[in-house]
Amino acid sequence: MIVWINGAFGAGKSSTARELVELIPNSTLYDPELTGGGLRRLLPAKRLAEVEDYQDLPIWRRLVVDTAAALLAELGGVLVVPMTLLRQEYRDEIFGGLAARRIEVRHVLLDPEETILRERIDGRSEYGDPEVDARVREWCHTHLTPYRAARDWLAADAYTVDTSALTVAEAARSVADAVRTGRVTSCGIVQTPEPTGETLAAGVLLFDDQDRFLLVDPTYKPGWEFPGGVVEPGEPPARAGMREVAEEIGLELDAVPRLLLVDWERPQPPGYGGLRLLFDGGRLGPEETARVRLPGAELRGWRFVTEEEAAELLPPVRYRRLRWALRARERGTVLNLEAGAPVG
Repeated sequence: MIVWINGAFGAGKSSTARELVELIPNSTLYDPELTGGGLRRLLPAKRLAEVEDYQDLPIWRRLVVDTAAALLAELGGVLVVPMTLLRQEYRDEIFGGLAARRIEVRHVLLDPEETILRERIDGRSEYGDPEVDARVREWCHTHLTPYRAARDWLAADAYTVDTSALTVAEAARSVADAVRTGRVTSCGIVQTPEPTGETLAAGVLLFDDQDRFLLVDPTYKPGWEFPGGVVEPGEPPARAGMREVAEEIGLELDAVPRLLLVDWERPQPPGYGGLRLLFDGGRLGPEETARVRLPGAELRGWRFVTEEEAAELLPPVRYRRLRWALRARERGTVLNLEAGAPVG
């Protein structure tokens, strides 16, 4: 299990986490700041200059998941992780990656009143270097605005502790008691286990009366996606696509969708690749569109988009697959692809 301590920069996450490991039996502290510091030494300066924060590096988010999973595999017990996450898509990606490894995450938000938080930031002096401390204080103040912007989804997602009148030790005891009594519940993001071999997946394109197609925004991975998922053992692929449409957006398709393309996805460690099928699920009328419903834990949103708009939403591999699926639909044919390019 992971207890993730979130909050504004300067809210006392790290000091609370250090106290917390003394209160939760068999617990270990993991600070993702260490991973960020390592990347500053490992990555070329040119790559680091492309981002404002190491959290914007996909490799940081992957390494946080991998490191947390490795520590739990090595040590067991509870991992206490103090880390500010203000971008919901980053929270979804990291927590989704942990859920894929069947690691339970309990999300805690330390949330003092802003006037108290500003006073605490102004009183920070932990590096023994006045210039460094001044830069840290400035950084914390600068990030209060994005914290306020993220406050609504954070409060809805996490167990919130108002630490305005609490010492660090009192805040840690409050969190420990909430974890022990079950008031801090597991995050709702769910994800199937990571594959152990090549997989067969079926996606379905659903169109509106303007020939736009429907995409969904998963909480457990970056980038948008077509409705669909992994075909279960013994399941017909087209029927798997129909099942996934029903599970993901609440629509029961009247007819078995028509196959548009088969794409072989090249294995890219740690992924195994496999076959990816795209089907034409037909056109949705206004009444059907009005019935679209999303499962709160797996999908954040949905929308109809044009091919041009999809280029900004889909990862490159899925966008290439989409483009050829649309061409197959126009021509009334089925295409065979390898790594996103037609063959034969």
